[in-house]
Amino acid sequence: MTEKEKQILIIDPNHDERTVMASFLRSEDYAVDTGSSLADAIKMLSGDSVSCLILDVDLPEMKGYEAVSILKNINPALKIIMTTKTNTRELEAKVREQDIFFYFIKSFSKDELKLAIHNAFNK
Repeated sequence: MTEKEKQILIIDPNHDERTVMASFLRSEDYAVDTGSSLADAIKMLSGDSVSCLILDVDLPEMKGYEAVSILKNINPALKIIMTTKTNTRELEAKVREQDIFFYFIKSFSKDELKLAIHNAFNK
């Protein structure tokens, strides 16, 4: 499977952050779709093409960690990378209770995100 066949979906209500992340991942030869809400994620996950979802904690409808079970019902094999701009112990505990693949704090290096995505496709 080539990197281009590895479909990533980015769901982040912040247009600028979503655009920067998508541009970065496309430059790494990933196929990337984007959306801003849980409704977008549900619509785009209907097909089987998305293998990795980068999901922000702060969705318009609910917290991202609350949406994990909904999204896993659509695609149980989906690798979810949860993102946040700011972290607290309480938030991290709630996120890590969910069936996620990786927890990424946006202030960290994009190389860490790239490694997590690579691992998501190779496990």
